[in-house]
Amino acid sequence: MEEFSILIGGKAGFGIDKASSTIAGILNQLSYRIYLYRDYPSLIRGGHTFSIVRASPQKIAAHKNKIDFLLALNQDTLTFHKNRLKETSITIYDSDTVKADDLPGGVKRAAVAIGKIIKEENASEIMRNTCMIGSFCKAAGIGWAILEKVLKKEITKEIDLNLKVARRGFNETSESLKVPPIKQDKLPVLNGSETLSLGLIAAGLKSYIAYPMTPSSNILHFMANVAKDFGLIVMHPESEIGVIMMALGASYAGKKTAVGTSGGGFCLMTEGLSFAGMSELPIVIILGQRPGPSTGLPTYSSQTEMNFAINAGQGEFTRLVAAPSDAEDAYFWGGVSLNLAWKYQIPAIILMDKTIAEGAYSFDRAAAGEVKEETFPAWDRKDRYKRYLVTETGVSPLAFVPGKDAIIKINSYEHDESGITTEDPAITKQMQETRLRKEKFLIQELERYKSVGIYGKTDSDQAILCWGSNKGVSIEVAEKMGLKVITLSVLCPFPVNQFKKAVEGVKKMILVENSATGQLANLINRYGFKVDSNVLKYDGRPFTVDELEEELGRIIK
Repeated sequence: MEEFSILIGGKAGFGIDKASSTIAGILNQLSYRIYLYRDYPSLIRGGHTFSIVRASPQKIAAHKNKIDFLLALNQDTLTFHKNRLKETSITIYDSDTVKADDLPGGVKRAAVAIGKIIKEENASEIMRNTCMIGSFCKAAGIGWAILEKVLKKEITKEIDLNLKVARRGFNETSESLKVPPIKQDKLPVLNGSETLSLGLIAAGLKSYIAYPMTPSSNILHFMANVAKDFGLIVMHPESEIGVIMMALGASYAGKKTAVGTSGGGFCLMTEGLSFAGMSELPIVIILGQRPGPSTGLPTYSSQTEMNFAINAGQGEFTRLVAAPSDAEDAYFWGGVSLNLAWKYQIPAIILMDKTIAEGAYSFDRAAAGEVKEETFPAWDRKDRYKRYLVTETGVSPLAFVPGKDAIIKINSYEHDESGITTEDPAITKQMQETRLRKEKFLIQELERYKSVGIYGKTDSDQAILCWGSNKGVSIEVAEKMGLKVITLSVLCPFPVNQFKKAVEGVKKMILVENSATGQLANLINRYGFKVDSNVLKYDGRPFTVDELEEELGRIIK
């Protein structure tokens, strides 16, 4: 078995998230490359939640519809997902609560009395997942030593009882096949929120401020957990308005700061975003996308905030909008966005979709690119300090309170070089042009970076155009179908020169996007490029490999 997929499901509150990350950790010990997809409702208890762990010898960043193992902790899991089973699949289920009479022919069954085991061991209900993991390992021919090692790492409470329950599940299951180890280096399994956070920290982040909002909440949790290790200040104010204003205050004091939110929270932050544009306070805003309008689908994924991020706020000001496409990209552009925000004293928006933010990947630090803290233009203390000194690049030297010998006046009103409020037409024109002049030099600097990626069959005249999490699934399908893949990691300022080179020789371009309107197609059209066909998905779920292959098969002849 070269690659395989495992689906584990149950009710919200069954610990499916922890169970799937534990399974990913077990397969990682065998040196497989991992992709983990999480699907859950906006409920604390009840409903149906599941995860798919895909393991492969090669780097992957998407899941497939068909699975090799179905781990059913309740009846809904089997009922909802039996259509994913193949003739060679293995189903492991709790025989105390699940009936498996109508499975497709050829599917192997492993009935384990999980409820009985839990009762006999006087264990808590959530330990059902530990018992199921033990059964899976035995069915997959994975040794007890590996399971025990991972459980001790993943579980911090009642580990002895968890091991006992897992051993019962392990002993009461028969081996159905042998999942062999692979001879290659192990890579850590991290989600996009974690790698983005590490990139920000590598670039010198000093504080993180957020109000929890899916799918950006994981960043807040991660930052809080590592705050002492990296000397971070992590705060959770009362609202998103409080978040952005507190963050701008930290920026004024010289602290490199990032905030995290989703669409609804970003709506509340837009006045603060405009304040950052006028006052030239550097800030990084992480915008985790989920389906809208309004509350939409709070726990699912979309790519519908591109137009919002590029155009949000009143007035005109320079901004950076980056869109990482996988775990490595999140690490790299997290760091670069922070550096560029401070170098040009602008807001930088990082567009993440839920698929990247909460999906877990085998993270290759070497492939991510180097991230380090860069310097920004500081006041040389030679002349009287002017916070908004007019310069050739539009970037003024920075000084921070409570600095000596400097009056540092920040103003959301139009102002002169010293930050003094003005309505003078000549000064207004001069300051507006100064702020906008930054974009020219930001565009030049972005040429240093890979803002547009080219993958797949690079000389093909048929290309998939995508951004965000669709990079991984598009590359996998393109390599099978002989297509070129063009991805954008920067959306604003639009990387015209790099994009023009990427589309050379392309006669047919197909947009793959998780939106109903094809926002990237509309964006590139502004710069004289066009898309020939759209493959759009807007049900809150990402493209699977087999689904995208089928959709493209209808277009590619």
